[in-house]
Amino acid sequence: MTDQTRWGIHEVQTKNKAIKYQKDLVARAMEHVVKLDETGITDLMILIEAEYERKYGKNKADGVVL
Repeated sequence: MTDQTRWGIHEVQTKNKAIKYQKDLVARAMEHVVKLDETGITDLMILIEAEYERKYGKNKADGVVL
């Protein structure tokens, strides 16, 4: 058993909780995705790709208001 008072244990536990939370979110989302038909899944994919590009894309021009 690991000594819970050692330095870094809290950070590791926090990181593990964050990873588990993300996996739980994906699992809950998949419960709803399996109920969608082909067009619903396609629409969802387009929205996810747009959100991914907004958050992590190299082109940050969409945030600029002209």
